[in-house]
Amino acid sequence: MNNKQRWMGGVVLLGGGVLLAALLLKGKAEIDHHSVNVPEQPAQVESRDVGGPSSLTVDVETEKRLLEQQRRDREKAVAEQEARAAEFLAMQQQAEADAARKAAEEYAALNAHRMGQQSSDNIPPELVEDEQTKQKRLAEDKAAAQKKLEQQNLTQQQDSSDALKKEAERKAAEEKRKAEDRKAAEKKEAERKAAEEKRKAEEKRKAEQQKAEEQRKAAEKKEAEQKAAEEKRKAEEKRKAEEAKKKAEAEKARKLLEGEDDKQWMVQVALAANEANADAIAAKLRAKGYKVTKSPTSKGIRIMVGPSKDREAADAIRKKIASDASLNMKSAWVNDWVPLDKR
Repeated sequence: MNNKQRWMGGVVLLGGGVLLAALLLKGKAEIDHHSVNVPEQPAQVESRDVGGPSSLTVDVETEKRLLEQQRRDREKAVAEQEARAAEFLAMQQQAEADAARKAAEEYAALNAHRMGQQSSDNIPPELVEDEQTKQKRLAEDKAAAQKKLEQQNLTQQQDSSDALKKEAERKAAEEKRKAEDRKAAEKKEAERKAAEEKRKAEEKRKAEQQKAEEQRKAAEKKEAEQKAAEEKRKAEEKRKAEEAKKKAEAEKARKLLEGEDDKQWMVQVALAANEANADAIAAKLRAKGYKVTKSPTSKGIRIMVGPSKDREAADAIRKKIASDASLNMKSAWVNDWVPLDKR
């Protein structure tokens, strides 16, 4: 029974070790799986456009909640792992106790059966185990179990230390990322403010240019209106002067034709169809130094040079006008004029 008990104890220890390793691997896998499944905030922050102080505040609050949830999940996973390890240890101890009890029962049953068939002198010596050997074997088994438990505790502590180290590294990386995000956000905000100021300055410059252009156009318009008004005034003055001149010439002709002398002599050079032609002919004669008089009739406007006191002087003027090729007035003739009331 000694060999059989040892064989059963080894099987129980081997199975317990395999089960403990499986539980530890499963707990670590669950922790890793939880860490993978928890969305990390840095990627979200990097893909999100920083809109201002309110957006940064929301991001910080969200990150705090996510970090707190991750911490609670890790603590829960570690507690579950420790509970499973304690449960496994209790199961292992119970299995060892059950195996020892069953082996004792089998040994007692087998020993009783043999005792009923033959005396104790017939029991093989290899089945007899003295108390000292049994205590030694139990001490060895207990020491092996204790060593295995210590090894498990050491492994678990190492895993916890690695987890803490990994968490510290993650926190350091998180702080570094946050600092970089803050720096990037501040840089982006500064660039946005600079662009806004540049845009405002450009708008102000364009507004000033537009205002200056409007003022220039208004000044040009005002100047054009003043010039037009001045030209209109000059034209009106010219028209009035011409009318006054015509009126004076008509009055002069009337006075000449109705003068105190009974007879005066005039050289009629042309009979113009309209006022414009009459003015053109009169201008040519005046340019030569002649004294010109215009007199309207029912057939047209007479253009005359004079008056002269006698016919000879008037005829001399006619010959001079007729011989002037630049005037082209060869058909000029002398008329005698007497006021109507003295004819």
